[in-house]
Amino acid sequence: MNKIKLLCMLSSLFVIAPLTAQENGMDAILKKGAVVEKLADGFEFTEGPTVDKKGNVYFTDQPNNRILIWSFKTGLSVFMEPAGRANGLCLDNEGFLWVCADEKNELWRISPDKKVEIIAAKYNGKSFNGPNDVWVMPNGGVYFSDPFYVRNYWDHKDMPQDKECLYYLHPDHKTVVRVIEDMKGPNGIIATPDGKKLFVADIKGNKTWSYTAHPDGSLTDKTLFCEMGSDGITIDSKGNLYLTGRGVTVFDKTGKKIGNIEMPPGWTSNVCFGDKNRKTLFITSGKAVYKIKTKMKGTY
Repeated sequence: MNKIKLLCMLSSLFVIAPLTAQENGMDAILKKGAVVEKLADGFEFTEGPTVDKKGNVYFTDQPNNRILIWSFKTGLSVFMEPAGRANGLCLDNEGFLWVCADEKNELWRISPDKKVEIIAAKYNGKSFNGPNDVWVMPNGGVYFSDPFYVRNYWDHKDMPQDKECLYYLHPDHKTVVRVIEDMKGPNGIIATPDGKKLFVADIKGNKTWSYTAHPDGSLTDKTLFCEMGSDGITIDSKGNLYLTGRGVTVFDKTGKKIGNIEMPPGWTSNVCFGDKNRKTLFITSGKAVYKIKTKMKGTY
């Protein structure tokens, strides 16, 4: 039997023990009686979830070099394989999929008909370290993080750039500038729906920062949001942030910790809201993908 079909058939069988929302301070976040459900497994390392307008979630299985789609109606399917060792993903308003493709350390844009464009590959004549996470702003500008993690499929072990930075690609998709240079390892990024505030997690520095984002891509008003880094981030309609690492930790818009969703694997990489009503938190964690029902509606 086809492996993808088998995973879809088995997905409903995996249920993790219920969380007690009141004990975790999450009664305002999670639907009453919510449980973490395993949707599918058999992957090597899941990452980069992003949601389309119908609520379907694209995510990556980087070691297996593929991008997959989870439909809450029909289950799992493969979008692209091979996929440039895709890591972080983000869908823009026109349905193009932006991809941190770190096989050759490039930023891709994939059209709905799966045509791949290499949008950016170098800064100051040198390869990027390894584009990791990407966020498309309402004006078409694109932020992407560029930390350095040595991959076993590279032929080099030295960092190409002199720093681990956050970059901004102007809406012309031709001009790339550095906008953050003072982090140890920028990773997860997300903006508010109006594009006025950007959150960037310094995973190696174990902090997440907020910035005022300007139309030209520049960032000001650097403010410590919380004393926790993150691999991936999402945000709900009330401005609560969902950070990853040991499970999923939720902070209110002021940076106060609300609670934690415990996950069985050792590392939770990323999150986004999916399904038609955006009240299902989709979680990539280790060799599997999971979901949990929420009261809060996600904006991404």
